[in-house]
Amino acid sequence: MASRKTSQPNRDEKDKYSVLLPTYNERENLPLIIWLLVKYFGESGYNYEIIVIDDGSPDGTLEVAKQLQKMYGADKIVLRPREKKLGLGTAYIHGIKHATGNFIIIMDADLSHHPKFIPEFIEKQKEGNYDLVSGTRYQGNGGVYGWDLRRKLISRGANFLTQVLLRPGASDLTGSFRLYKKKVLENLVERCVSKGYVFQMEMIVRARQLNYTIGEIPISFVDRVYGESKLGGNEIISFVKGLLTLFATT
Repeated sequence: MASRKTSQPNRDEKDKYSVLLPTYNERENLPLIIWLLVKYFGESGYNYEIIVIDDGSPDGTLEVAKQLQKMYGADKIVLRPREKKLGLGTAYIHGIKHATGNFIIIMDADLSHHPKFIPEFIEKQKEGNYDLVSGTRYQGNGGVYGWDLRRKLISRGANFLTQVLLRPGASDLTGSFRLYKKKVLENLVERCVSKGYVFQMEMIVRARQLNYTIGEIPISFVDRVYGESKLGGNEIISFVKGLLTLFATT
């Protein structure tokens, strides 16, 4: 994997990267993920904004976000909260409406996705003018850290089934660390009907159907530091149902 560059050659001043951060009960993780995003964007020299979409977190995530906005500025930290949890897809739609960048980065706010990879995403996109670049845990030196054997088996099994049934042309469908051209993401979100963990998978499948080009960057996925995982039995059942629906309809 290429090392992160501290110099700032060939930065297209017209390009701007809007990071969408949907949050729910992430008050402990949010300050660190914001600090890391500011650090790596600052070092790489790319223009950016971070849009925090909090879904009525009862733990005070929005109050923490307001303090971070005061620290880093309202031009860099944009708050677009909602009253309650309405789903990941609608969170992206909500964020896109307020995004001023021509590229969108989606990632988890729980520190599972390290912002140090973002400059590599951007360089990869420019290299091939890809419509989207997806982080992969299953190629190159990508990997998963902090999961027990059960979680690893579920993830590997889900990815294997998806590859066999859908043949998506990408190695990691269930991941949620990606860079999109804004217009591409808008088009995909409009077409996707899935919810929960299946949503990210459908995005790649629809991208393949529409002949969008997909680049990949190996990433290290680290289990959340604070808070509880949102993966449970209901999510696994929903995933299987969604996978079968996609297999039957795509």
